[in-house]
Amino acid sequence: MISIFLGLTSAIAWGAADFTGGLASRKTGARRTAFYGEVIGIVLIFIVALVLPQAFPTWDNWLLAMAAGALGTSGLVLLYYSMTKGLMSIAGPVSALLAAILPVIVGSFTESPPSLLTYLGFIFALAAIWFISQGHDGVKDILKHISDLRLPLLAGIGFGMYFVLMHAATRTTIYWPMVASRLGGIVILVIYLSLSRETWKPNKAATSMILLNGFLDISGNLFFVLAGQVGRLDIAAVLSSLYPGSTVILAWIFLKERLSRTQWIGIATALVAIVLFTL
Repeated sequence: MISIFLGLTSAIAWGAADFTGGLASRKTGARRTAFYGEVIGIVLIFIVALVLPQAFPTWDNWLLAMAAGALGTSGLVLLYYSMTKGLMSIAGPVSALLAAILPVIVGSFTESPPSLLTYLGFIFALAAIWFISQGHDGVKDILKHISDLRLPLLAGIGFGMYFVLMHAATRTTIYWPMVASRLGGIVILVIYLSLSRETWKPNKAATSMILLNGFLDISGNLFFVLAGQVGRLDIAAVLSSLYPGSTVILAWIFLKERLSRTQWIGIATALVAIVLFTL
């Protein structure tokens, strides 16, 4: 139950981070928002690591965490890029689904096999991720847009590998591997911003949203790591991947965006999945 609570809390935090990140991106651009969100996150988790000291990880785990952060951030960049080149309604759900499926596959081999009800919960949760990610212009025939799937699939692999590698890197200690993960992500964004020759200066009007985005994103990461420590990797990853639900609900509340019938079905399906995980 604690793992389920932490996984859901991670989804809520990550969904809220995407919401605030989206608002900030409208004013200062997605890549700068992601970069400064990473910087804020590493400062916060570094302070936590100093205040609540834990054993420093082995260099293997440090490098593993850096790789996790680099892959996760690469996935984010690819997702943003795919949204500018292909159908946004495809990019979100495909990347979220693959991000959830990879840990399920890995968890089935590295941990004890889940129960039948847990497998059923996975099915409902994966369906929920897809339904919730659909807007009013949801994809009617994905086969017609198969060429748009390459970048979202790569983004999903990046997210899924973050789940798997970060879970492995934080088995004995939490905070320093999270610092390493943020460092890996920052390196990727520095390279990307340098190559694209974009301005590094953020819009002052986006400052508050960027600060909130950085806090929420690192909180989502922390809750995911904790969920994986006290429970199964696959359940933690699948529940954390329900983050689109938090984003669309916040948009419904604060931006008055109307939820489609499919999205409401997805929210109901997610609740069924949560119940199945608790049985």
